[in-house]
Amino acid sequence: MKKWIALFILVVLVAGTALFAGGKKESAEGYVFASDATWPPLEFIDENGNLTGFEVELIPLIASKVGATMTVKNIPWDTIFAGLANGAYDAIASGVTVTEDRKATMDFSTTILEAGQVVIIRAADQGKYNGIDDLDGKAIGVQIGTTGDFALEEYPVVTRAYDEIGLAIEDLLNKNVEAAVCDSLIASDFVLANPNYKGKLMVVGEAFTREDIAIAVQKGNTKLLDLINKGLEIAMEDGSFDALKAKWNLL
Repeated sequence: MKKWIALFILVVLVAGTALFAGGKKESAEGYVFASDATWPPLEFIDENGNLTGFEVELIPLIASKVGATMTVKNIPWDTIFAGLANGAYDAIASGVTVTEDRKATMDFSTTILEAGQVVIIRAADQGKYNGIDDLDGKAIGVQIGTTGDFALEEYPVVTRAYDEIGLAIEDLLNKNVEAAVCDSLIASDFVLANPNYKGKLMVVGEAFTREDIAIAVQKGNTKLLDLINKGLEIAMEDGSFDALKAKWNLL
């Protein structure tokens, strides 16, 4: 009898703890969005150690339009989709490209940006390479598990995958690869907006993919998806969405 009473008390305590933790998460953080802070200007860590960027600021903007609480956490890309699937967080705002494969395991918001994969080379190699078709057999750096990584499978190149696109850029400057591939939005930041690379890099050719970028949510979470889409709709109509894009040079 005592064994069953002890077991009952243990179950009640565990359940109570879980309920309390759940309530604490909801009140303190609300909906939690994961973001891999290695993709400026979409998401990155600034010189003061703060998580910032277009998507990092977009989430609280959406939240303000619908009266919800939404927070953003820095999560490594290589675990970001697994975390969404197992419920570690509610959504991903991290330059996620909408693909048919991903639609099978997660749901997507209204498109927030359009992008494509582009080639970055050293400025000194201008004229030597004019796009992806000039790089047959060459080593190209890319962030592992991204659509750029997948896109390179269709080309006769040597892919070198990195945990962060910044590492691929550094290897490009160090002449360990002949080019790097990433989203056009990210490439613009490295080539045009990053003072550390001024005059050292350039984008060549046209984007060789066309991609819609959206916010990913857990499959079947229609409540959150509806909130996100409603917030986006309001922000797009009142001009605050375009103002945020302009702030981060995403026009």
